[in-house]
Amino acid sequence: MSRESDWEFGHGLKFHFRLDPAKTALVVVDMQYASGSRTAAVGMYLSERGRGHLLDWRFTRLEQVVLPNVKRLLAFFREHSLRVLYVTIGSEMEDFSDMPECLRPFARAAGNRVGQPANAILDEVRPLPGERVLRKTTQSAFMSSPINAVLRAMGVEYLCFTGVSTNACVDGTARDAADLNYRCVIVEDCCSATREDHHLAALSSFASQAGRVMATDEAIRELSDQMAVATGQVASTERHGQ
Repeated sequence: MSRESDWEFGHGLKFHFRLDPAKTALVVVDMQYASGSRTAAVGMYLSERGRGHLLDWRFTRLEQVVLPNVKRLLAFFREHSLRVLYVTIGSEMEDFSDMPECLRPFARAAGNRVGQPANAILDEVRPLPGERVLRKTTQSAFMSSPINAVLRAMGVEYLCFTGVSTNACVDGTARDAADLNYRCVIVEDCCSATREDHHLAALSSFASQAGRVMATDEAIRELSDQMAVATGQVASTERHGQ
């Protein structure tokens, strides 16, 4: 597990905002069977062709690190009645023509169409009744879903991103959010990519230009401290000068 300080850079640019729980939403990006399970969709497709090893880092990290931490964050947000929002990717067209051309081969291989098993959210992190699920056809949710209108209506200003892939849909959505003046955090141990170098490069670039990168423990601690401050309690050692 990394710490936020691991992503700081010598050029002095650092994002100093602190999460405001009342205005923060957890965004779960594309945690679907299409690319989130080694035994379904694209994972099975590659395995059957003797190429399953190409996604071994992705799925091992998902199973051992990402899913447990996303579950922890979901439990925390739900326990404290904080906002939770899901976005999913997939086509609504038989020929996938509503998706960008660059994404169609992947969607076809995964069988990722709305209503199909591949399009479903993983059971381990499935939404509860009342939690909003937004469909998209592009890497960034801001390009093909009403996410901006939904977040504005909710009064959300801070976003914690989790999901897959770190260097594609997570990073793309988070960068567009930052451009729209949301204060953004990518929770690094809640994300995975095809390869570790893709994952690390995306996080490094994001932290230098667009927002904060932190671990699950850090996000929970900061939100807990901010809630304690808001209710007049003393929760952070910083308030004692320690």
